[in-house]
Amino acid sequence: MSSTTDQALSPAAEIAELIRRSRAAQQAIEHYTQEQVDDLIRAMVWSVARPGVAEDIAQFTVDETQLGNYAGKFLKIQRKTRATLMDIIDDQSVGILEEDAERNLIKIAKPMGVIGALSPSTNPEATPVIKAIHAVKGRNSIIVAPHPRAKLTNKKICDLMREALEKLGAPADLVIGIETPSLELTNELMRQCDRVLATGGGAMVTAAYSSGTPALGVGVGNAVITVDDTADLEDAATKIHLSKTLDLAASCSSDNSVILVDTIYDDMIAKLQAKGGYLCNAEEKQKLQKTLWDDEGHFNTTIVAQTAAKIAEMAGLSVPEGTEFYIVIESGWGPEFPFSGEKLSVIMALYRATDLDHAIELTNNIQSYQGQGHSCGIYSRSDENIMKLANATRTSRVMVNQPQAASNSGNLWNGMRQTFSLGCGSWGGNGTNNNISWRDLINETWISKPLIKSKELPSDAELFGNIIEKLG
Repeated sequence: MSSTTDQALSPAAEIAELIRRSRAAQQAIEHYTQEQVDDLIRAMVWSVARPGVAEDIAQFTVDETQLGNYAGKFLKIQRKTRATLMDIIDDQSVGILEEDAERNLIKIAKPMGVIGALSPSTNPEATPVIKAIHAVKGRNSIIVAPHPRAKLTNKKICDLMREALEKLGAPADLVIGIETPSLELTNELMRQCDRVLATGGGAMVTAAYSSGTPALGVGVGNAVITVDDTADLEDAATKIHLSKTLDLAASCSSDNSVILVDTIYDDMIAKLQAKGGYLCNAEEKQKLQKTLWDDEGHFNTTIVAQTAAKIAEMAGLSVPEGTEFYIVIESGWGPEFPFSGEKLSVIMALYRATDLDHAIELTNNIQSYQGQGHSCGIYSRSDENIMKLANATRTSRVMVNQPQAASNSGNLWNGMRQTFSLGCGSWGGNGTNNNISWRDLINETWISKPLIKSKELPSDAELFGNIIEKLG
């Protein structure tokens, strides 16, 4: 069993027992070599991603959660986990991390202890694996608190990893899944663990930061994508379609808003329609809005990660066969323009910009409502335009000529760290901008030796320059 099932225990006592087991397991590998650690994470990924098992997990996840689709789930459990392992397998995470000869410093890696991880219902197939291998890479243990909608998927995955760990002679309790999740148990986990790694809804991330335990949380996703007048429009349309429909937009990195500059507006809409995009009229937009949000602005979660056909049925739309995503014309942002926010569905807001400066203004306005600090993107062949957008937006990631949902958490075609935890910096209320990896889940000891030659303060003339004259 992955967690205690004694219902007589209070949430605090139940989590305390899991922490005790997890800490004992962590201490058992605290002095593992790099080779031993890397064997563990290889085994953990192979246990869930090997042929036959990955297919089973993908279908099981869809059946349990009723979110997303088999193809998207399979890509995540079979490919994303492998890519993440490849990304970190050669990293030095045991012993000396860095030696800085100039400053005479040595940095040594130390584990943090027990990682308390939250796993969302939208990505429950690969999130536990990716968080677990990052934790174990740093010689930590991990306890995973799943969303109740994905508790059986989480148990299945954690049990497979536990079995693999035991076969290598390591404690199974390096990975523990909470089998009967509840808000009380999750809150207790966040209070009692050594580091919280939170991926989930805004309320849960806020709770993580309020737990009193050092936390790595993520901000709201609401990716905004610009297509400028230098872009390869066919390539852009192909990749926007891929990103918008991947796992039926279960990811917060799915293209929530796309901005087209004026000169390519009509051509690009035509290309998006050719990829299965359905351009809604005003009446259809209103029907979608009433389906997605109630009169008080509360989001209808039953629409999350559903097919275009299912959404049409829910909203009372009649759309052509082959429709894969919806395009809704929008101009404003904020609560009065709900399509400007995160939709977690195959529904995309479309904006028309006069030029790149206007597109940047729209991006910042849209993301000031939701998603500031997370990610934006641009399709462009102009380095000047790319750098202009990057410099002018309050974002941690600018994905260039890439499908946003498949790219900003790392992929084989870019150099981003592979993860499902995307820090959004102070813009998103987070403590980091990083694509969170094992390096964020270790402590570091700095060894400082005397410099061979001590530094000397320069003269005031050298240090302050013309400031002396300017200030008198």
